[in-house]
Amino acid sequence: MEHSLPRSAGANRVLLAGRLLLSAIFLHEGATLALNFNATAQTFARLGLELPVAIGVILLQLAAGLSVAAGLATRLGAAALGTFCLLTALLFHTDFTSQNELLHFEKDFAIAGGMFVLAISGAGALSIDAVLKRNCAAPIAALL
Repeated sequence: MEHSLPRSAGANRVLLAGRLLLSAIFLHEGATLALNFNATAQTFARLGLELPVAIGVILLQLAAGLSVAAGLATRLGAAALGTFCLLTALLFHTDFTSQNELLHFEKDFAIAGGMFVLAISGAGALSIDAVLKRNCAAPIAALL
């Protein structure tokens, strides 16, 4: 359900650009993990994570990344990626004696913030969600 004021055409273009920028890191990383699957599996194993977790991370990054980029089920995709970023920061980037780890922690928190804002604001007029909302029955449109 949309809880914001109507947006100008310019605001909708900026929202589209923001969605594309936020989704790019997940689409790139998901594709890289998938295309280098053996190395991905080995890295996850070194972290003590089973193969299904690696597959789930790849699928999440690709599916939710596409969701946010296309503006299809954007709120759900953005919420999932925001949660993923928070968990990644809290579970894997906690060695604050390392400047690199601290930077990853902060970036994950910043990306999560952007995703949560998107989850609340919705995809905007330049999205598949907006097309579906205009053309679907009220119960379905309320979910977008």
